[in-house]
Amino acid sequence: MNLKGQWVWVTGASSGLGLELCRQLSKMGAHLLITARRVERLEELARELRAAGVEVRVLAGDMSKRDDVERILGVAKSLPLAAVVLNAGVTHFGHHHELGWDAFEAMLQTNVISTTRVTSELVRHFQATGAGARIMLVTSLAGLMPVPFQAAYSGTKAFLTAFGTALAHELRGSNISVTVFAPGGIATEMTAGDRFESLRGWLAPVDEVALEALVALRVRAPLHVQGFLNRLGLFAFRFLPRNLVMGQVGRQYRKALAAEAKKK
Repeated sequence: MNLKGQWVWVTGASSGLGLELCRQLSKMGAHLLITARRVERLEELARELRAAGVEVRVLAGDMSKRDDVERILGVAKSLPLAAVVLNAGVTHFGHHHELGWDAFEAMLQTNVISTTRVTSELVRHFQATGAGARIMLVTSLAGLMPVPFQAAYSGTKAFLTAFGTALAHELRGSNISVTVFAPGGIATEMTAGDRFESLRGWLAPVDEVALEALVALRVRAPLHVQGFLNRLGLFAFRFLPRNLVMGQVGRQYRKALAAEAKKK
């Protein structure tokens, strides 16, 4: 996959995996369209990436807002995109009853509706123009192995995983590919709080995860689970009693929440 001089759109680019993906893509010589809510961070990233000699366009917007999504889509379709990484997403780690309905709706809009809308529209756009392109949906291992205390997040990522992998197989044989990239826990801003303190050892370095994501994008994998141990765990999940596995995961997360509560 030679992206030198080609345009790649990355959402959720202001922090975490999205930020690291932009840095790795700039090293490959790709021009970048970067999207996130926090325009100041995007401008700071743009200055950093331009110093590496690539062209960068800032396209700020909130993927939980329908009007923003439509505006962003219009701009994105005006560029000759070679690849798209739909990485924007939000999570909730804690008891489900703590998640207010407004926050749940915002999560559904960001993780599911907007990502599905953008993917569907871009596939139609690429088919109409005859352009070959790669689309990556960043989901989560939690979409394949449901995680207690992240019930809403698991549900949104399960939808994306099913949608993306089915669409990937539907598009086989065409010049458009869809890749679902399912990482485990990543050491990012999202997992920097006290609630993740006791789980820190499970988190993978963000630079390693980004490199693996780009390999999956290059080979057009319909579904790629990040990390050998995650793939091994998912394999075991198919044969062990589901309630046993989820009970073990739930206990670890419950301990993490209890440890955070003691610090307050």
